[in-house]
Amino acid sequence: MSTDDLTYEQIVEKLESVTAQLSAGDAGIEAATDLFEEAQRLHAAASARLDQVRQRLDALTPSGD
Repeated sequence: MSTDDLTYEQIVEKLESVTAQLSAGDAGIEAATDLFEEAQRLHAAASARLDQVRQRLDALTPSGD
């Protein structure tokens, strides 16, 4: 699933859902591994999105402020 069309908030929601599924401990080892990989992908997407926002804010903020 691509995160390109999702907002930061939607990515975080999905990450929270995956984390809850992992925390429940109901998944088998293969499913848990898939969930863990999904969590890593979502975390990376959220982090990248935050970096983009920081860059935009830096560009809007005059130097020295």
